[in-house]
Order: sequence, then structure tokens, then C-alpha cells
Amino acid sequence: MSWNPALDPDCPKGDAVDAIETVIVPRARDLGGFEVRRALPAPKRQMVGPFIFFDQMGPAEFLSGQGIDVRPHPHIGLATVTYLHRGAIHHRDSLGTDSWIESGDVNLMVAGHGITHSERVDGAVREKPHSLFGIQSWIALPEDKEDDPAAFVHAAAADLPMMEGEGKEVRLILGSAYGETAPVETPSEMFYLDAVLQPGASIPLPDDHEDRGVYVLTGSVEVAGEPFEAGRMMVFRPGDRISMTAGGSGARVMILGGATLNGSRHIWWNFVASSRDKIDAAKEAWRAGDWAHGRFQLPVGDNKEFIPLPDRR
Repeated sequence: MSWNPALDPDCPKGDAVDAIETVIVPRARDLGGFEVRRALPAPKRQMVGPFIFFDQMGPAEFLSGQGIDVRPHPHIGLATVTYLHRGAIHHRDSLGTDSWIESGDVNLMVAGHGITHSERVDGAVREKPHSLFGIQSWIALPEDKEDDPAAFVHAAAADLPMMEGEGKEVRLILGSAYGETAPVETPSEMFYLDAVLQPGASIPLPDDHEDRGVYVLTGSVEVAGEPFEAGRMMVFRPGDRISMTAGGSGARVMILGGATLNGSRHIWWNFVASSRDKIDAAKEAWRAGDWAHGRFQLPVGDNKEFIPLPDRR
């Protein structure tokens, strides 16, 4: 569909850039030829809306026979979103899901009371050189949904709203923004966008959400004349009208946010919860390893190994 002309940006002037509450510089970690940059959680910001974890994966190039192998591991109290710009990942989980995550698709895995999954590059994809580039994020669940049953929902890239025009290509990944709603039901009010901007193109942030952030994936953007390069996340004050303009080489940005939750969350390993007791209970369930009758089962089709509980408190 075409870009809505009613959304022409009203660019801030002067000290409007002060609407940026926080600028986050992600922490980089080398996983053996595969770099991950973590923007959330950060020392000054645990969440943006319900988004509590935000990792840039790659870009990485793999030779034949190489690829990522994230063994089966558990989650509680969150929903995972793996969104790829390049490459593919094989997802299996304890619900019996066996799905390839491909570029532009949405795969929302709601952990709820507990789920186990693995993420690998295997089969024919691994047999030849391949690349991987994308974002993995976690959404903290509202307190009244933390113990819901686990679920998995897939939506193909072709089914997601796409807004184009005036030098912008904007895909709505989750939630509602700019008068559009993505097809995947979310656990709380949120929005998540993938925007490709040509040089000099401007885009306003959605102004009908409480919390809003922007992650610059490639290129650069300006807000009120202040430049922000790739690898920066800006978090904006609620209610301010904000636009950003792509720099001379254009930009690709992830725009995210939504309603804030009722409080901060505890995070330990792959577990997110509103109370430490829930974290401790999940630790003991995974440590027990009762895959047949316990709280966690191993993924169907990938149950020969698993990541043990970390040796830390």
C-alpha cells in the first residue's frame, strides 16, 4: 500500500532533540566469528515499552558446514521475536513446532509458564555458504499472562502491512502503527517496525504509544539536526512529536515501543518474571530434567542435547 500522506513529518526544531531521553550504545560480544550487539537491557533502560531484550545478530558470513547451533534451552515470562534481514534459522520447540524463520517473516513464540526451543542452521542451508543478519528481541509479558500456556504463531512477510512512498519502505512487524495493524496477536499493546529510508527521507515516530525507541541498523539518521550512526538506540520522551531524517547514505531502522508494564522485571539467564520466586521455580524445574513429566520438555526432533543451567546465582 502507499504511504499515508497524512503522516508527513512535522520535524522538531531547536531544542526538540532534548526529547531523546536516553541514547544506548550496545555492548558487542564475539561468539566466535559471529558478533552480537545488545541494546536492551541497558544500565539506564531495562525496557522500551514491553521490549526487554534487543540483540543485533551479525551481519555474519558462514562457510559451508558452518552455522549457528543454539541447543535446546528454556524460557518463561516472555515472548521471543526473531526477525531476519538476511538468512534463515531452523526453529523447533516443545510444542512440536518445526519452522524455518526466513527474511521478513514474524515468528512470535510466547513462553508463558514455560517452553523449550532450539535455533540452528542445518540441512541444505548449512551445506553451502550463507549469511545471517537480524534482530532477536524479547517481549516481557504482562503479570496476568506470565503463567499462560505457551504458544507459537507464524506470519509470512507477504502477510504483513507494508507502507511505501516518499523514499520510505516500512513493514509493520507487530502491533499497530500509522493506522495499520499486523496480523499476529500480541500479549500487550505495542508496535514494531522495520523501516528502510532513502537519503533525506523523513519519517515521524508513531505518537499514539507511550514508550518509543529507534535502533539504527545501517546508515545514519538525524533528529533535530543531531546525527546518530548505526549501532545506536535512542529512547524518546512520551508524548513529544518526533521525526527523523535519513543521512546521506540512507538508513535502515527498527522502531519499537508500546505501553509500559506495571513495573520492572527480574531477568536471569533465559527467564523473565515479575517475581524472583517464579525465576527460582523455573531454575529448579530445568535442573530436575524431568523431560517426560516435568514443567519443561525438550523440542520434538531436537531432544538429544540441551544447554545446562548456568553455574551462577
